[in-house]
Amino acid sequence: MNRRAGLALGWAWVAAILYLSFTPAPPNVGVEGGDKLGHLFAYAALAYWFGQFYSGRARLFYAVGFVAMGVAIEFVQGALGYRSFEVADMVANALGVAAGWAGARFLPLGVSRA
Repeated sequence: MNRRAGLALGWAWVAAILYLSFTPAPPNVGVEGGDKLGHLFAYAALAYWFGQFYSGRARLFYAVGFVAMGVAIEFVQGALGYRSFEVADMVANALGVAAGWAGARFLPLGVSRA
């Protein structure tokens, strides 16, 4: 895959996470704990995807940045009035980033990295 196109897809995923995080009516998966699984998988996919294009410190920088994004989103949601602040969401986001980071490190797709 072209690196530029891959990164554009990654940033589109970030935009999708932001949209779903701030929309007044997020999708309901209809499964007990499905919300937390959604957080886990969304952030795992995000970290894994960006981990395909970066290595070393740059990969770690993105991982830390995505954890910070997940924490910041929860604080903003708490201030919105129509969404809620949940520490469990932060934990699910961070665990997802850790899983995606590990996956990118140990199961790479073989795309060109910076």
